[in-house]
Amino acid sequence: MRFPLVLFLALCCMPAFAQEAEKEPPLVASSDDPDAAETAPSKVPLDEIRRYVAVYNAVKDAYVEPVDDKKLMHSAIRGLLLDLDPHSTYFDKEDAEAFDEQATGAYDGVGVELLQQPDNTLRVIAPIDGTPAAKAGIKSGDVIVAIDGKPISGEDGMEPLRGEPGSKLTLTIAREGKPKPFDVTLTRETIRIASVSSRMLEPGYGYVRINSFQADTGADFQRNLDKLQASGKLKGLVLDLRSNPGGLLISAVQVADELLEKGNIVSTRGRIAISDSKFDATPGDRLQGAPLVVLVDAGSASAAEVLAGALRDNQRARVIGSRTFGKGSVQTVLPLDNGDSVKLTTARYYTPSGKSIQASGIVPDVVLKPDAPAVKEAASPYDYSEATLPGHLRGDDEGAEGYSAGDVLEGDKPIDAALAELKKKVPVAAPTASTKP
Repeated sequence: MRFPLVLFLALCCMPAFAQEAEKEPPLVASSDDPDAAETAPSKVPLDEIRRYVAVYNAVKDAYVEPVDDKKLMHSAIRGLLLDLDPHSTYFDKEDAEAFDEQATGAYDGVGVELLQQPDNTLRVIAPIDGTPAAKAGIKSGDVIVAIDGKPISGEDGMEPLRGEPGSKLTLTIAREGKPKPFDVTLTRETIRIASVSSRMLEPGYGYVRINSFQADTGADFQRNLDKLQASGKLKGLVLDLRSNPGGLLISAVQVADELLEKGNIVSTRGRIAISDSKFDATPGDRLQGAPLVVLVDAGSASAAEVLAGALRDNQRARVIGSRTFGKGSVQTVLPLDNGDSVKLTTARYYTPSGKSIQASGIVPDVVLKPDAPAVKEAASPYDYSEATLPGHLRGDDEGAEGYSAGDVLEGDKPIDAALAELKKKVPVAAPTASTKP
């Protein structure tokens, strides 16, 4: 399968391969043309430049303490992106390098996917399986309010979580259902993430867990599936995408292609031509039509939602679990000539049925509940979904009647429920004669 350049787009907070930045636009425009911004969007109105310079000079001249030019300019740049949406951000060179490192699945830290909120706290998208964060019991939806007893600054962001392997740090966590924040001490490690794992649940029924979508996830999925099939023809497969925060779109497309004989996988639509794309499956289903159940929860976001939506819309799988996170936007990483980068939301993605799940998520065919569901208050800051993020991109179906954020589903009981669903032998696809090479 050949994929066009747009597959270098990334979803959610995971790494993205960078597209080339466009040339700098001219910084001149007629100040007496009120429609300049609309008729020539690549130009910046002079009146707005003058206003910025006036504020910049006021801060430089009158602020109670001297302000470094570089720090002030960085603050201005971050502010330019702040009100767009929660996923557009500016990376210093060090942050950009750390962001790219995660695509290889190896970096020094605690192993947690995060989203910085407007108040600078860090919302946990998902802890990564087998890492210090997961072992310490950090959960999807937790909010980190302090690191080593210090409030999190907008300038430092997530950087304090990184450090030498063996060094310790203490996170102060706010969690739904807990009356007050509590501390968790972690030891940093070199995080080497295997994004795919598998096992047999019982004879004939396999289980594959994808915890994130990295550069090699498609190949790893193929190897794990082949290993399961080596023990005998599979009667069915559970694909576990719980608390999968997303990652590289190309990897989600590759996994979907392994499981589909034909049909659309996903399409993206934006304002520029390179943001518009459509990806279709190539002939051959590696499972040969065996029943498939996809397990999701409130921590399943972005690329994970792309995969779940593609399999369900093509009637290839049943989706069970809880409503997904609802991140239906695509980010492009644009490198700058000084080594910094801008991660910018450039498109929305759509499932094969033409549905945008932005701020609405995917509602499973079979809804599961946690063993002891916490009581949620309306507009609780702990509701875990794209729709509750301040400044989020509005969704096509946002605010539909009956909407409520999903639950994080932990443990083995959801897997047992998925296996039971498989055994019902719901016809989701006709057997195929071909398989992918």
